[in-house]
Amino acid sequence: MTAPRYADRPWLDLLDDAQRAPVAPADSLLHALRAAVAATPERTFLAYFDARLDYREVDELSDGVAAHLAARGLERGDRVAVLLQNSPHFVLALLGAWKAGATVVPVNPMYKAGEVAHVLRDAEVSALVCSDRAWESYLRGTAADSPVRIVLTGCELDFQTRGDSRVLTFERLPQPPDTDDLVAVARQGGRAPGDRTPRPDDIALISYTSGTSGAPKGATNTHGNIMHNAERQRTGLALPDAPVYYALAPLFHITGMVCQLGACLNSAGTLVLAYRFDPGVVLEAFAEHRPHYTVGPSTAYMALAAHPDVTREHFTSFVNISSGGAPVPPALVERFRERFGPYIRVGYGLTECTAPCASVPPGLEAPVDPVSGTLSVGLPGADTVVRILDERGAEVPFGEQGEIVVRGPQVVPGYWRRPEATAETFPDGELRTGDIGFMDERGWLYVVDRKKDMINASGFKVWPREVEDVLYTHPAVREAAVVGVPDGYRGETVKAYISLRPGATTDPDELSVYCKERLAAYKYPRQVEILPDLPKTASGKILRRELRSRAHDDNDAGQ
Repeated sequence: MTAPRYADRPWLDLLDDAQRAPVAPADSLLHALRAAVAATPERTFLAYFDARLDYREVDELSDGVAAHLAARGLERGDRVAVLLQNSPHFVLALLGAWKAGATVVPVNPMYKAGEVAHVLRDAEVSALVCSDRAWESYLRGTAADSPVRIVLTGCELDFQTRGDSRVLTFERLPQPPDTDDLVAVARQGGRAPGDRTPRPDDIALISYTSGTSGAPKGATNTHGNIMHNAERQRTGLALPDAPVYYALAPLFHITGMVCQLGACLNSAGTLVLAYRFDPGVVLEAFAEHRPHYTVGPSTAYMALAAHPDVTREHFTSFVNISSGGAPVPPALVERFRERFGPYIRVGYGLTECTAPCASVPPGLEAPVDPVSGTLSVGLPGADTVVRILDERGAEVPFGEQGEIVVRGPQVVPGYWRRPEATAETFPDGELRTGDIGFMDERGWLYVVDRKKDMINASGFKVWPREVEDVLYTHPAVREAAVVGVPDGYRGETVKAYISLRPGATTDPDELSVYCKERLAAYKYPRQVEILPDLPKTASGKILRRELRSRAHDDNDAGQ
C-alpha cells in the first residue's frame, strides 16, 4: 500500500485529451435549447412512438407552457412538481417551468399519496403537472392539503397514434374541470417571460432522495451542476454529430434527466421516448430509431437479454451503452458482450452529485479487482476529486476500503431547507456519499456497498455485493439481492433472494452450496429464496430494503 495522493488525480493519466480538457458549459439547458433552435430548428428533438417534435416546435410549445404559468401568477423561484413518465409532456413541462423562472421538482409516478404529499409540502410546491389519471385517482385529494394552486394535466396518448397497448394501457379521460390541459396550453402560443432566464447558481431541480434514513430529502441540483455533467457527457462519450439517445432510464430520475435528456439537448441530438420500460417495446424502438447511446440499470439489460425476440442486430447501432444507478456484476457484462456485442460501461454517481462522478471512458474497459472480484465503476472526471476516508475522516492508502467522498462542480450545494443534514453530508462542500469503496493506484474506483447494507455475521463484515456477484455467475440466476436477517447464534446471517433466467431450474440448497464453494464460511447465504421477480424502484434498482423487511417479517412469523 502506498500513501494516498488523491489530490494528484492519478486517473488523469488514463483520460484522453478530450476528457482531460477543461469544459465551459452553457449557463443552462435553456441556453443549449436556444443554440439548437438557432442551428438546427427542424432537427427532431423528441421521438415518441410515431410522433416527431423538432427543436423549433418544442421551443414554441414550452414557451406556451411558460406563458401560461406566468399568467397564473407563478413567480421566479417558485416550485413546479412534475409527476410524469417518459413522454413529450415531461419535457414540455420541465422546459416551460424553467422558462417561467421556476424550480422543477421531479416526482416518481410510483410514489403513493403520502410520499407525494411529503414532497409537495416540503418543497412548498406552487404548481403541479401530472397525468389526468393520476389527478383523478389520488392527486386531487393529495394536493388539496398542500400549497399547490396551479394544476396542469395531460394524457400520454397525445402526439402519437400507435397506442401501444403494452405500455399505453389507459384511455383518455374527460378534461378535469379543476385543471388546465398541458398540451392545449402549450398550443395556445405565447411568449415566455423575458426576464427569467436562469443563472448557473439558480436551483434547477429539487430531487428527492429515496429516504434511506427518515423522510426523503431534496437535493438542490443547480443549472450549473446539470450543465457541467451534460457537457462532460457531450465531450467524453465520442458520439457522432446529431446523436440519437434512447431514454431507458426514467427522466424523473437524475440519471435519465442528466445523462439522457440533458446530454441529448446539449448535443442537439434526438431523444427517443417510450413512456415506460417494457423489454419488447424497447427492442422495437432500438430497431426503428437506431440509437447511439443509452443508460440504464443492470436489471434493464437483464430483462432485454431475457426477451425471446432479442438478437445482436438490436444493438448494432450503439456507440456506447452505460449502466448506472445500481451495481453491475462482472458476469453480466461479459455475458452481454458475448451474446450481443456491446461492452456495458459502468458509471457511478448519486442524486447529490447530479448523476455521474465516475465512469468508464470510451476505449477503456473497467478492471475487476482480483481479490474481491468487484468490477470498477470507472474513473473520476478531470475536474472531480474522489477520496476514500476512514471513520476518522483521514485518507486511507490506495487499495484500502473506506467511505467515498466527492468534490467537484457537479456536487450540489446542499439539501432543500435542511441545514443540519447539509452540514453533515457536505462538510466544506465535499459530498460524503455513505458508500464504501476503494481506489487503486491508477485511479480506478470500486464501490463495495452501502454502509447501511453491511451484514454483521458473528462479528465478521459481509458486503451483500460480494455475495451477489458470486450468485450472478451461476447460469440459472437472473437477479440477485442479499440482505442480513436476525440470527440467534450469529447475530445476523446472510439471506439471498434470486429470480431465475427463463427456462432455468435450480433450488435453494444448490445455490447455497454453490456460494459456499466460492466464499468464506461466514459469507455464503444460509437462506435462499427464489421469487418470480425481485422488487425494484421505477429506475430499476433492486429494493434491498423491501426484501430486508420481508425477511424480518418471515423471521418473526417463524418464531
